[in-house]
Amino acid sequence: MTAFRYDINRPMKVLLVEDDELLGAGILDALERARYTVEWVRDGVQALTALRGGGIDIAVLDLGLPRLDGMDVLRRAREAGVVTPVLVLSARDTTAQRIGGLDAGADDYLVKPFDLDELLARLRVLERRTRGSVSNLIRYGHIALDTSGLTVSHEERPVELQRREFMVLRRLLENIGHVMSRQQLVENIYGWDSELESNALDVHIHNLRKKFYPELIRTVRGVGYVIDPLPVARQD
Repeated sequence: MTAFRYDINRPMKVLLVEDDELLGAGILDALERARYTVEWVRDGVQALTALRGGGIDIAVLDLGLPRLDGMDVLRRAREAGVVTPVLVLSARDTTAQRIGGLDAGADDYLVKPFDLDELLARLRVLERRTRGSVSNLIRYGHIALDTSGLTVSHEERPVELQRREFMVLRRLLENIGHVMSRQQLVENIYGWDSELESNALDVHIHNLRKKFYPELIRTVRGVGYVIDPLPVARQD
């Protein structure tokens, strides 16, 4: 059985399963702008392989797929013990069809056409459920990061961050006290297959320290970076 457990040392990864190139590109863009790392596959066989392989935190699954129908993907994945949260996208909009998708193992069901903002909101619900959290707000001392509004403030003043600076800060704040390796952070902000300049991550870390304060992020030489827990006296 493939048990699902969110690993706090691993970036949040979304599996997008959609064969429509135009729709898939739009969803991919929305997910990346929302700071998710995305793997996009375009048929049911690839989807089932990816789900069985693990390492996926949430799947966005279309039902009308080539090679293997999305409903069969869902059933076979659940039969194999895969418990990764799955949000189904489908033009099959009758009550019976929606119930069938949920009974087959979907965690949520969104009928096409849909609003991208609603898709992102539903993903945030699944993400919070996965992490055992009920809030979109991450607080650390005088820093507040809103994962829904994609905003950050320090001492109640807004801080302008570049997209990848936001992703680095969010991942470190979600893993307080846990050292994240350079590779983990690179995978989170650039994806699995993207190439980057050797000093790109260091530049993001430098900028974050400059925009907040130098002691915010500690370097663990030869390993990566960490934000240490606040002293008890500073947590009120």
